[in-house]
Amino acid sequence: MPRWRMPTCASAALAAAGLLLSGCANPSVGSANDDPTEPVTLKFWHGWATPGEVKAINDSIDRFEKLHPNIDVKATGNVSDETVNQALRAGGDKAPDVVSSFTTNNVGQYCDSGMWVNLDPFMKKTGLDKRKTFPKTLLDYTSYRGNQCALPLLADAFGMYYNKDAYAEAGIERPPRTMSEFKKAAEKLTVRGGSGGDKGSYKRVGFMPSFRSYQNSPDRLFAQWGPKYFDAEGRSRLADEPATYDFFKTAHQLADGQGGFKELEKFRLTFGDEMSSQNAFLTGKVAMLLDGEWRGLMLNEAKAKFNWGVAPLPVPDDQADTYGRGFITGTVAGIAHSSKHQNAAWELVRFLTADTKQVVSFANAIHNVPSTFAALKSPDLDADPTFRAFFDILENKHSKALPPSVNGGAYVVSLMDFAYSVEAGRVGDLRKGLEKLDEQIDADILQSKS
Repeated sequence: MPRWRMPTCASAALAAAGLLLSGCANPSVGSANDDPTEPVTLKFWHGWATPGEVKAINDSIDRFEKLHPNIDVKATGNVSDETVNQALRAGGDKAPDVVSSFTTNNVGQYCDSGMWVNLDPFMKKTGLDKRKTFPKTLLDYTSYRGNQCALPLLADAFGMYYNKDAYAEAGIERPPRTMSEFKKAAEKLTVRGGSGGDKGSYKRVGFMPSFRSYQNSPDRLFAQWGPKYFDAEGRSRLADEPATYDFFKTAHQLADGQGGFKELEKFRLTFGDEMSSQNAFLTGKVAMLLDGEWRGLMLNEAKAKFNWGVAPLPVPDDQADTYGRGFITGTVAGIAHSSKHQNAAWELVRFLTADTKQVVSFANAIHNVPSTFAALKSPDLDADPTFRAFFDILENKHSKALPPSVNGGAYVVSLMDFAYSVEAGRVGDLRKGLEKLDEQIDADILQSKS
């Protein structure tokens, strides 16, 4: 379940939005009166695709079927949100009963449209207390306006990987905790390269601040400020959010301190593929990297030739007491509205998301963060301290997930496009630009509701 498979590009987000929001405001409802002890076959669609991921999910299903011998689960992997949405709109016997998604941004759509059923009645009936089972941040991104139409199925927390050898070389004793410390560390860690110390080239940068660099999407970095995206009426308020201005100012200062956007962009274009052996952190071109918990496993498998560590990403100086926070996302699971076996489907969803032994086994298998309080405290979890560092980020009360919206992740796509223009110097008046961005986001949401 590595997050590099999560669709983040504009085309994927908008395509998913279009599929979901066309003609499904009042979907037909399946049956919630089935007997979960009767023989039944459930169709489970998920997005995992690599051999290790597929084995882990199949092992999970085997464990479930041993506990529920009357339920036969037919799993289909490597299924995109778009394909799931098409099937749910069409309904019928070919549609899945249980669904999962890597795209938490779409939960608002799933809940608001009714495509995924509200799970609260199932939890009440079977005695599952969601607030005692799952961290609040995870419940926030699996619900929309009181409709808990999904539950977390492992999580992803983002922190900062850092090159310990580069730190020692630069005389840096510990990871930076505030943005002012971050800027100073990035400058110290930046090493110019080229013949004669050519200013236009680099051997290494401290931190690549470009919003196009690997996992550096603006929403993930912005989480360190704890922004409020929408007001009580659901209107975009980025222009009225003081943190927005400090965020873009800090990103600009990080770039200027290491040579400026244009020079950094030239260097960024020399980076290898994020998931390859030519990843810029792995090859030493970047000393500090924003990434998720899966990167540690990849660094170990690649036998990185330097010592590295993990720490939370720094926070604004005026929010130093929130240090330890980070951006949170993950996989979600739910029940299709059209399923005729919703009680049996709930047994599978409950097992995958809330059974402690299952959650621990799955987390260890694919190196993702456990999504329940009990699993996070389990002695059976992988003891790797760099992996466990992300547990603390997940449980930090200041950590943030993106707020759900009825138009899914379209507002994030709009923010990304705007951020690209800002860092490239194409936005002259930041406030006016943000006001237009708010107008665009509000118009998109209004159109989604029509």
